[in-house]
Amino acid sequence: MAQEVVNPEEQVVLGEEIGKVRLITLNRPRQLNVISSKVVSLLADFLEKWEKDENAELILIKGAGRAFSAGGDLKMFYDGRTSNDSCLEVVYRMYWLCYHIHTYMKTQVALVHGISMGGGASFVVPMKFSVVTEKTVFATPEASIGFHTDCSFSYILSHLPGHLGEYLALTGARLNGKELVVAGLATHFVPSEKLPELEKHLISLNSGDEKAVKSAIEEFSMDVQLDEESVLNKLSIIDECFSKDTVVDIIKSFEAEATKEGNGWIGAILKGLKRSSPTGLKITLKSIREGRKQTIAECLKKEFRITMNILRTAISADVYEGIRALTIDKDNAPKWDPPTWNEVDDEKVDLVFQPFKEDLELQIPGKEDCRWSGKYENSPYAALS
Repeated sequence: MAQEVVNPEEQVVLGEEIGKVRLITLNRPRQLNVISSKVVSLLADFLEKWEKDENAELILIKGAGRAFSAGGDLKMFYDGRTSNDSCLEVVYRMYWLCYHIHTYMKTQVALVHGISMGGGASFVVPMKFSVVTEKTVFATPEASIGFHTDCSFSYILSHLPGHLGEYLALTGARLNGKELVVAGLATHFVPSEKLPELEKHLISLNSGDEKAVKSAIEEFSMDVQLDEESVLNKLSIIDECFSKDTVVDIIKSFEAEATKEGNGWIGAILKGLKRSSPTGLKITLKSIREGRKQTIAECLKKEFRITMNILRTAISADVYEGIRALTIDKDNAPKWDPPTWNEVDDEKVDLVFQPFKEDLELQIPGKEDCRWSGKYENSPYAALS
């Protein structure tokens, strides 16, 4: 497995038991609480333990420092690029965990301060209550680096109104706290200076009763008004452009809209879209479109296949080139292979979606009485590693 640089004495996830409340803190503030294999394992252990604990009623999760979570540890993936399936375990465990977060049987509240991106946001959106602030920043920028929108976001984004999901997945556009509430990706907006007080109040509530928790959050929350320049005020344009069948047609439509008066906001987004990995964009669009017809379990199984095939460079090594350009050399000058959308073979794109042998698929628990089954250590992969 890829080596991650973690201080052995550093507690990367803190779990506290306070009466009937359980508090999780993502605790790698200097690394913006990136998700490593250790983080995923600890989170899964806590959530399984507490779902089975009759004394645990309310689960709170927050990030230490100035970020909630910046998502997956890209360096870990890059460092494992020359080893066979070096990151398979963390990928398997993460997607398996995403299913349990979506279907968790106790009340969960995410307190989201600062950056919440990619896999980090997968600990936010599925929660019964997700509280954001004026400092919250959301994005799913994976396609731009040759990857795809994962960690259940092919399900989440595909179920947004209209074609906002395609827009967010393909452009990696950022949303602020107000926009997250309006889009339905968060439930409440609370000013950041009130967040510590809200946390204390929820702990003192000592209950997982949904009505009581909602009422408690509403004491601190504010109604939101979108800023005039918010992209959510441009949904008619987004729906027109991002409803097109192909990435090429989407970009052509977006280019046409950019020439119209009052559409200056499109320029920077279009520029970013054109800099992104053509392969990553095509895979992401197909995955989002499939997500509309899939269950959360089906989406996660699909995402597992796509991710492993991308990391195995089944059709392109763009993901490693994207990480190199963004975080290793930081030259922001990736050389994509192939370099244009027209050169990306649709039949090759289809290859990364092909099912694995049944026992090598992500094992989502099918019945409630074996809800926490399907773990990595019980899969054939563990025996192979």
